[in-house]
Amino acid sequence: MTTQNSAPRPPRALIAMSGGVDSSVAAWLMQRDGYDCTGITMRLTHNEMLGQSGFHTCCSEKDIEDAAEVAFALDIPYEVLDFTADFREQIIEKFVRVYEAGGTPNPCIDCNKYMKFNHLLSWAQAHGMEYVVTGHYARVEQDPDTGRWLLKKGLDESKDQSYVLYNLTQQQLAHVCLPLGALHKTEVRAIAEQHHFINARKHDSQDICFVPDGDYARFMEGFTGKHYPAGDFLDESGKVVGTHNGAVRYTLGQRKGLDLGGGPAREASASAVPSPKGVKSNEDRVAYLQSYGWEVSAEPLATEELLIPKEMDASYDDYLALQSGQGFDLSKYAGKRVKRYTYEITNYPTGETGILANLLIYKNTVIGGEVLSPQLDGFLHGLAMP
Repeated sequence: MTTQNSAPRPPRALIAMSGGVDSSVAAWLMQRDGYDCTGITMRLTHNEMLGQSGFHTCCSEKDIEDAAEVAFALDIPYEVLDFTADFREQIIEKFVRVYEAGGTPNPCIDCNKYMKFNHLLSWAQAHGMEYVVTGHYARVEQDPDTGRWLLKKGLDESKDQSYVLYNLTQQQLAHVCLPLGALHKTEVRAIAEQHHFINARKHDSQDICFVPDGDYARFMEGFTGKHYPAGDFLDESGKVVGTHNGAVRYTLGQRKGLDLGGGPAREASASAVPSPKGVKSNEDRVAYLQSYGWEVSAEPLATEELLIPKEMDASYDDYLALQSGQGFDLSKYAGKRVKRYTYEITNYPTGETGILANLLIYKNTVIGGEVLSPQLDGFLHGLAMP
């Protein structure tokens, strides 16, 4: 009697399909490479909750239709999973809490952490799929010497999205595929055009999905039912130095857009702001951070050259707002290479350890910076001490 060995089962992959061109081409690339693919779109919000037309929000009915049409063209199974309750609790409610506390949330990073690479990965594994695939412009590679998984920048530096994936764990990275990391955006659109995808010329998303008009305070008032009233700015002695339009419209460390006018209080505040120019040496950088009240490591923990993208999608919105609130305008440096110096803070007010301070420097001028906790449930705020 003879037996025949059955062909090995191809690896199975869940494709996170947003309805955009990037995830559609990611699906095509994985299918081309022999993976057994299933397309999944996460329904994260209901439009009536947002008070927005479905054509202006992420994962809208139009996005679902586009994703379904591409899946049909590729002849792969397709489902829509309803994660609205989890998204509300873990993303939107946290977004509101952080803004109410004067912080700067980044819901795109949280969405990647909790939705795409937690819920989706769990769902995929429960259904016998080994990988979750997204259209991020980043790369995942395994170090041959240590066996650790490494998250690397996408080759298209103008579209690199590795920073929004910084908090993925080793277990998650081992089951993530990012096929666009080795491509440029022009190549991705060319593939979509070649295969006549309905979304080949679809514009990239530029807004936070649940605040498509960018008015965070208006959204928060509608979502919570609260009213955030105007009030007074006070100096350290309790003296009124100006008025504000609602505390949630401002963040820790903000210096611009306060409309405090002139006068001694304003002049004293301005004189306390460290000059961002002439920061040439390590001693200058340490002194700059010390001017905010921070005690930091004598030398930087890391020094990295970064390219400020020429075009920035919605994942950068809150980061740009954080920098703008401190008086920094990163848009002026779009397409420029800058240095990022990372120091460890040793006197964080809560007593936490491992807190980091970043400085972005271009031609001896500080053009941005932040304080952050790299932990999974960490935080990010401006350079001012809370």
